[in-house]
Amino acid sequence: MGRKTASEEQLKGDPVFGSLLVSRFINSMMWNGKKTVAQKIFYQALEEIKKKMPQMDPLDVFVQAVENVKPNVEVRSRRVGGASYQVPMQVNKKRQQSLAVRWIIQACREKKGRPMYQKLAAELLAAYNREGAAITRRENVHRMAEANKAFAHYAW
Repeated sequence: MGRKTASEEQLKGDPVFGSLLVSRFINSMMWNGKKTVAQKIFYQALEEIKKKMPQMDPLDVFVQAVENVKPNVEVRSRRVGGASYQVPMQVNKKRQQSLAVRWIIQACREKKGRPMYQKLAAELLAAYNREGAAITRRENVHRMAEANKAFAHYAW
């Protein structure tokens, strides 16, 4: 009985912290199956955070940054009759985490001119302080949902 099922295999955390969130983040950041490159970038970013904020645990900064970026509501297109409406809907926990991770990584990739680990460290620190591109994206999504509140009765 040495074989693991797919669900057991997915429950492995990262090699340094044993955190599922870190593991999921690294997998999302990975390109062309180069996991060791993604891990190196992530851990260098945490080292960078440790240099800039020596009093804080970099893992706590990372977790809080992801927590700050998570959206509560989002808008989804819904066709009613001949028209499409942007309907605000609650976001479930797993999707909140996926969106937060995706937005942080996208924000890093959009910036140019510095190594990825520096951009990631800067974005995580910004998200930790409730600023930066990922937080702006979250606020825009919330603003859209607020503006389209009138269509909430179309939610399914």
